[in-house]
Amino acid sequence: MVREEIQGGVAVLTLSNPPVNALGHGLRAALDAALERALADASVRAVVLAAEGKVFVGGADISEFGQPPRPPLLPDLLARLDGAGKPVVAAIHGAALGGGLELALACHARVVGPKAKLGLPEVKLGLIPGAGGTQRLPRLVGPEAGFAMMLGGEPVDAAKAVETGLADALETGDLVAAARTLALTLGEGTPVRVRDRGERLDPAARTAFEARAAEALKKAPGQPNVAALADVVRAGFDQPFDEAVATERARFLALVDDPRSKALRYAFFAERETARVPGLAKDTPRRAIASAAVVGAGTMGGGIALCFANAGIPVVVIETEREALDRGLDRMRATYASSVKRGSLTEAAMAERMARITGAVGLDLAADADIVVEAAFEEMGVKETIFSALSRIAKPGAILATNTSYLDIDRIADATDRPGDVLGLHFFSPANVMRLVEVVRGARTAPDALATANDLARRLGKLPVTVGVCFGFVGNRMLAQRSAAGERLLLAGALPHEVDAAVTEFGFRMGPFAMADLAGLDIGWRTRKATGGKAPVADALCEAGRLGQKTGKGFYLYPEGARTGARDPEVEALIERTAAEHGITRRSFSSEDIVARLMLPMVNEGARILEEGIAARPGDIDTIWLNGYNWPAWRGGPMHWADGLGLATVAAELERFSHETGDGNLRPAPLLARLAAEGKGFADWGGR
Repeated sequence: MVREEIQGGVAVLTLSNPPVNALGHGLRAALDAALERALADASVRAVVLAAEGKVFVGGADISEFGQPPRPPLLPDLLARLDGAGKPVVAAIHGAALGGGLELALACHARVVGPKAKLGLPEVKLGLIPGAGGTQRLPRLVGPEAGFAMMLGGEPVDAAKAVETGLADALETGDLVAAARTLALTLGEGTPVRVRDRGERLDPAARTAFEARAAEALKKAPGQPNVAALADVVRAGFDQPFDEAVATERARFLALVDDPRSKALRYAFFAERETARVPGLAKDTPRRAIASAAVVGAGTMGGGIALCFANAGIPVVVIETEREALDRGLDRMRATYASSVKRGSLTEAAMAERMARITGAVGLDLAADADIVVEAAFEEMGVKETIFSALSRIAKPGAILATNTSYLDIDRIADATDRPGDVLGLHFFSPANVMRLVEVVRGARTAPDALATANDLARRLGKLPVTVGVCFGFVGNRMLAQRSAAGERLLLAGALPHEVDAAVTEFGFRMGPFAMADLAGLDIGWRTRKATGGKAPVADALCEAGRLGQKTGKGFYLYPEGARTGARDPEVEALIERTAAEHGITRRSFSSEDIVARLMLPMVNEGARILEEGIAARPGDIDTIWLNGYNWPAWRGGPMHWADGLGLATVAAELERFSHETGDGNLRPAPLLARLAAEGKGFADWGGR
């Protein structure tokens, strides 16, 4: 696993553990032994660590988590590097991630090739670096920058690594030769260990770090790894290096066993699994996408157009009237201008992106597009008319996608003579910000169209999850159950602020009634009127002209443009009257009961979605809710959360709710009931 060569007094130790040189027990043991031999060899003046393959070291071996530790542990290996009396230089040609970067940080210096990527992504696994990374990285790049890098988890490229001080040199030629030269040069003096570089831990640096940490904690309350990361970086200021590393290790090990951290790891792997679409071969041909058209210049259409422009794809935005088109183009321009004002976009970049957006009146301008995304009104008749016209206008092979949130895509496809080209691309609002896209596979969607749509979504910087056709697909179908449960709670005795408080305490950033006010109550009202649905309280509010924040009144009052709502006695009186009209005797509910009555019907609907094949895996459902509906990440998603409760408990609660309300839809779905009876969870479900 480690090839050893002595070249001109330098021991070059080359790691070889395909495919990514993960630091599993075998590689750790081989490297530890090789280091011991090199450091004891009087003919060796310095050491270079290199690696075979495309990756330097991809990180720790995650399969070892939860297993009995097998020495040497990575901290033990790095302690040997710390104690080396000879300079050690890492030659990083590819990705050095997690434990791989921690290994490089324990060396005296780092030389990077042009394809190197350096990062500590443990936060994405619900963890923190556990082998000194939280102490060494801040000593090289500064505490604020180091904390931000670990918090985001994204790697930096070779140029950035050198610019920030993370790497010492960028070598475009013979990387190992350059590392050998640097190692010998360091040997001429007294090389300084990274652990001893404390000059960046000054009071000004601490002030900047504390401000960044406070901001991070505010954005991620309840996420244990974020709090732990802040604490251990802070320990670097307050404790000697070895004590701070011990603090880091203790917090890391605690996170390994923390259920919240386990939920974050589950979510990470569930997201990766969404790329595997059942029935879609990896070698499925893709269609070329070099241009796009978006039908509709409203909020959603404009946001989708920005996604194409941001990705470098020319897009024509189509409206029926010039006035509506101009409003849409102005809104897109204003979105970019806001980014320029914040400093996240340059004027030149704004001009370049706007140049990729063309406005047009009339569907004929979609004729040359490789993909057309319809983002018109959520009415079936409107969409059928548009797709019937696109069937004639769009060029052969063009993908015809709808952004519908609820409607039957197979019926939309029926309006064309090319149903294989039709699918759904359900973006989430605001489309240029939200990461999730539900890729809806129709009954006749061609495999190459589906594969192309998934690839395109990633090209746009989105996370695609393939789902099947039904009302609301996955996310909104389950949301409808939560909305109905919210109405039941209001009639039964809860008040809007009590429900919202329970939901935010559970971990959501905003409660359902505050969120409804923000989005506009008329959105759901319009959908209910189109589908025959009822929501007695919300319907009454809409009929009274209370449409949420935009009218200053909804479930809450918003005086003088306030963004945070205040309780309104008129709404509470309306709720009581409506309950009386329905013959309901109101009572109080605990926060725990409110959460159960809101979330368990969603889980039940998720079980139906799985059994019907609308979603391929429980993890796909959880990924949708984590990325589209702000389900608290540290709870892993509704299906994972339900497994934690125990499906027998979930089934019993649903039976109780069904009995109390007389609503048979609340009885446990067949799949849920079966798994509960077998003592299993959704994680044990093997699919249809």
